[in-house]
Amino acid sequence: MSDIAPNLLILGGTTEATALSAAVHDAGLRAVISFAGRVERPVRQPIDRRIGGFGGVVGLASYLQDQRITHVIDATHPFAAQMSRNAIAACAQTDVPLIALTRAPWTPVAGDRWQSVLDIPAACAALQGAAQRVMLAVGRMHLADFAPNPQHFYLLRLVDGPASPPPFPDHQVIVSRGPFSTADDKALMQRFEIDCVVSKNAGGQGAYAKIEAARELGLPVIMIDRPDIPPRHEVFSVQDVLDWVAHTGTDRGV
Repeated sequence: MSDIAPNLLILGGTTEATALSAAVHDAGLRAVISFAGRVERPVRQPIDRRIGGFGGVVGLASYLQDQRITHVIDATHPFAAQMSRNAIAACAQTDVPLIALTRAPWTPVAGDRWQSVLDIPAACAALQGAAQRVMLAVGRMHLADFAPNPQHFYLLRLVDGPASPPPFPDHQVIVSRGPFSTADDKALMQRFEIDCVVSKNAGGQGAYAKIEAARELGLPVIMIDRPDIPPRHEVFSVQDVLDWVAHTGTDRGV
């Protein structure tokens, strides 16, 4: 194992990435956290931060070499599939160790009324039909994809307000950052008389309240499956990442 001091790149955007950022700072490890820039007000971090894309696999590989990165931790959202695929390819090209700090996907339990669908287009297709009152929890980047179903009322809870008016004649935007409680989400759904919830299978606890609330209210959930990502080393805790860094050497120079 090499005695070169670790120099970490954390691909961020999740609560897990924020927790890891604090942990590596407390451990005295050199690290930078990178955000795609889709959120206008990213959570403050105790380590160096960069915002914006890398320019695909080639750009990320160049960054890893130029910055002498020794370890990459992919702590992006489970639906940020392109970034995760780019990280796998760039790390393979540069021989930089890679680990993913991710979340186990949600699985239905007794009382859940899930309709599992493959992707965003399939979720849109599932909404064809009579008008409903829909809580659309897919993030602002995908709102336009649901424009072919303007017959519904849409409740949109977003971290940042939409850059342009949502493409629905009947909607309500709530700008708020989680985590949320089941009681609050249940009250929200009752207040807006929600008939159906559309959600990505994000996993974790921060966004699970709406799923629990839908279960308690007996509401159906259109659950969007996670995109396919090539095999990689995955862990589910910050401590697992720290242990991996401590025990994963590198022969890269500094």
